[in-house]
Amino acid sequence: MDRILKAARASGSLNLSNRSLREVPKEVYGILETVGNDENWWEAVELQKLILAHNSIEVLKEDIKNLSFLSVMNISHNKLSQLPSSIGELHTLKSLDVSYNSIVNMPEEIGSLSSLVKFDCSNNQLREIPISLGRCLNLSDLKASNNFITRLPKELENCSKLMKLDVEGNKLTILCDNNMVPWTMLTELNASKNLLASIPENIGVLSRLIRLDFHQNRISSIPQSIVGCSSLAEFYMGNNLLSLLPAEIGALSQLGTFDLHSNQLKEYPVEACKLRLSVLDLSNNSLSGLPPEIGNMTTLRKLLLAGNPLRTLRSSLVSGPTPALLKYLRSRLSTDGECEALILSGNRIREWPSSVLRSFPDLLCLKMDSNHLGQIPADGFEALSKLQILDLSGNLGSLPKPGSLSCLQQLQQLYLRRMQLHEVPADVLSLPKLQILDLGQNSIVAIPEELGNHSSLTELDLTDNNITTLPPKLGLLEPSLQALRLDGNPLRSIRRVILDRGTKAVLNYLKEKIPEP
Repeated sequence: MDRILKAARASGSLNLSNRSLREVPKEVYGILETVGNDENWWEAVELQKLILAHNSIEVLKEDIKNLSFLSVMNISHNKLSQLPSSIGELHTLKSLDVSYNSIVNMPEEIGSLSSLVKFDCSNNQLREIPISLGRCLNLSDLKASNNFITRLPKELENCSKLMKLDVEGNKLTILCDNNMVPWTMLTELNASKNLLASIPENIGVLSRLIRLDFHQNRISSIPQSIVGCSSLAEFYMGNNLLSLLPAEIGALSQLGTFDLHSNQLKEYPVEACKLRLSVLDLSNNSLSGLPPEIGNMTTLRKLLLAGNPLRTLRSSLVSGPTPALLKYLRSRLSTDGECEALILSGNRIREWPSSVLRSFPDLLCLKMDSNHLGQIPADGFEALSKLQILDLSGNLGSLPKPGSLSCLQQLQQLYLRRMQLHEVPADVLSLPKLQILDLGQNSIVAIPEELGNHSSLTELDLTDNNITTLPPKLGLLEPSLQALRLDGNPLRSIRRVILDRGTKAVLNYLKEKIPEP
């Protein structure tokens, strides 16, 4: 032990995990008071990190206040029944892990931890989260799963920096008084395995939310405002009481995993067939059939349908490989001039299918991504005046001459990823209804300031380009632009702390840089 404590005085870090300890050694509480004769006392540093996990410690003494420079403390997987009130005196503590103990109540003094960023109190016997935790204004990661908590204190709304909230496996019947507005920084929310009867009506304010888990509750509907969760990539709603899905679900363009197993769904809405999912779990519902439009969801790797009373599909198709099922569903789609979606992704097509496209004057969606297209002819889009969605991603150097896109006056979504573009196509500025513009993974170096006048834009993806600066007038897109993605660019004009705060912060920063007239 002497050797370990000596090393801790030199490094500021002490790890006593997995040592079958029944109590914290008294030398730890006064670690700087036991400097040995072979040590220089002026070289000893205050303890900043203390790891006591996976022991059998029953008591954490009030003397813990002596370690006033602690920034990280992990005393998880022990036998604590309470925490000392003096823990509130650790004003530099940023991370506290007391999970997997037997704690019944948290001391109110926990609210004095003004530097606390991460708090894990999961797998205890808590019946409530202390009101005082609402004073921890820097808290960004709260994990309180697998306790007996019946409601979250309203004061927790003060923690506006929360990015991750995990309250899985509790007894919650309502989530934060159905008010999500204070938590707009959330990227992950897990409220699974509770007693929730509804999702907050204003869930849509969580535009940064990436992962949302409400599985195993008593929820009967998804609010229409879910459309506002524009960054959502994973949505888990299995084991609930859903009987239908809102049409708005089809607007979640980033959604990749959608789990709806073990509900009461009788149909899957056509609007949701617009999703670019990789996993869709519809098993154990009440589906008697599927819309053929699901066949156009070519990104699906896994479609689970077991446990449904499907009458229009052979059992061999339902239990067979997903690609075969999708192919069959596509074959059930209309092939006449009323076709609204044409999916030709990944077919090694080299020439623009002009004659085919002229047969579909009512086409709304055309996906030609991941082919080997040469340059698209100048009149390639003239027959597609009603087109709303166009995906040409992954076709190198195939864009037609400038001006050719301007005939697509109804276009709402344009995907031009991986096309070796060096600039934003000028035609884009002439598309009045454009809402989603994806220019990721190109070689673009500059953004035209005129893009700031495109008030219809709600999503702009510029990831993985060579952009070093953004025009201040891009800030004029606030508040209409909900998602601005900039990762993978050598941006030097905007500080990382602003970029990390998300779209709204970046746009406001740019707006402030617009010169006075």
